[in-house]
Amino acid sequence: MTSPLDSRQLRAFSILARTGSFTETARHLHLTQSAISHAIKALEGEVGCRLLDRVGKKAVLTQAGEQLLVHVEKILTEMEHARERLTNLGKWGRGRLRVGASPTACQYILPNVLREFKESFPQCAIQIVPGDTPDAIAALNTHHIDLALAMEPKRQDQFEFRPLFTNELEFVVSPQHPWAVTGRVDPSQIARQNYILYTKTSYMFELIEDYFRRDDIVLQTSIELGNIEAIKELVKVGLGVSILAPWVLKKEIAGHSLAALPLGRRKLKRHWGILHWRGRRLSLAEETFVGLCESVAQGF
Repeated sequence: MTSPLDSRQLRAFSILARTGSFTETARHLHLTQSAISHAIKALEGEVGCRLLDRVGKKAVLTQAGEQLLVHVEKILTEMEHARERLTNLGKWGRGRLRVGASPTACQYILPNVLREFKESFPQCAIQIVPGDTPDAIAALNTHHIDLALAMEPKRQDQFEFRPLFTNELEFVVSPQHPWAVTGRVDPSQIARQNYILYTKTSYMFELIEDYFRRDDIVLQTSIELGNIEAIKELVKVGLGVSILAPWVLKKEIAGHSLAALPLGRRKLKRHWGILHWRGRRLSLAEETFVGLCESVAQGF
């Protein structure tokens, strides 16, 4: 495997090809004429052919030198572009932010966060990757996202979890459901209900299943959906009971189109927060994003 060409030699070659003068090239690069000569000889040794001929006091490209110059100019241009982009990353508000978030977080949390964030970092490119907690963890593991707005996972020691808020899951029923009419859940009827639950591959479904397993109750899932809004609409028309967090039901509960009731004496709580690789120092943009999430989360 051949070794890559030295960028300093390529730069000296490019300037020498343009000026035709070792003296001018040395002055431009703040080097001695001897250093330029050694650089060109070393480059010729690397490529295995003569690149320049001396014609009087001028350095003239050989045919091989003309061919190499085409590639060198492209290489140096790309290197300059890379340098500019890296420099811009260090400037205020530049760079990118890749965030993984559940569809629910995208709808109820991120709009206010992103509005405030864009005021401080208008030139920051933002990428939101929708997905539930397992998807976010997978994306963090493969470095496809920088931060994840998700529920606290189990046994993920490689990530740091910065808590935002805790919510309690409750039964959600239509106003005509017997539980809503009496204002209480009949424990003997829990296993007999038809449930409309969030997708089985989600961390939320796992929490619900584990909760009722402790009481030897198996829920009858009649409909499984990956969209909270669709679940709410199906519950409204009496197609079943769901289990959701009240913070996604504020409008419906206020408008009496849905009712929420406790699961039982034991609480089923979910802890939401920001996940990132443990030990990684967050950028200013990332710290600002986390701070805005904390501010918005105070309303939940």
